[in-house]
Amino acid sequence: MAMIGKSIPEFSAQAFHNGDFKTITSEDVKGKWSIFLFYPADFTFVCPTELEDMASHYEELQKLGVEVYSVSTDTHFVHKAWHDTSPAIGKINYPMIGDPTGNITRGFDVMIEEEHLALRGTFLADPEGIIKVAEIHELGIGRSAKDMVRKVKAAQYVANNDGEVCPAAWEEGEETLTPSLDLVGKI
Repeated sequence: MAMIGKSIPEFSAQAFHNGDFKTITSEDVKGKWSIFLFYPADFTFVCPTELEDMASHYEELQKLGVEVYSVSTDTHFVHKAWHDTSPAIGKINYPMIGDPTGNITRGFDVMIEEEHLALRGTFLADPEGIIKVAEIHELGIGRSAKDMVRKVKAAQYVANNDGEVCPAAWEEGEETLTPSLDLVGKI
């Protein structure tokens, strides 16, 4: 099922964030851009490389008005233990949401039911909670936070510049397109 243009699912869950446990709800995330970074499990192999990569871009994303939420079907207690023991995960300053029931993971349609684990799903939602980017990877393929930053900038540009679109591999400051009859067949 395509997620683009749909609202993020309603949820309420416990998260580990900056040394504390806190409740995060779908209503809490509205009002700013949000990245939901689903991953299979704590204490694994590809997952810490991805979460550390996102942590290295977190400050830049914060400047763009974006909050990052990592989500797995582990509990918030397991997230704390991982954060306290892994050098890579210890660098994370964004909320790590626990989804032991799988409700959030199912709501974003990335649950591997027979394993009760999430696929590598990345979702960008606008401040109204509408999904603008959805990307799902097979478990062995890691993601790039740098490319996600590029996608955030493109989504924000399109949201702020009515009628303009960003071409392939668009980077901030490059030319955009304004679809019109004059462009048909000229690209």
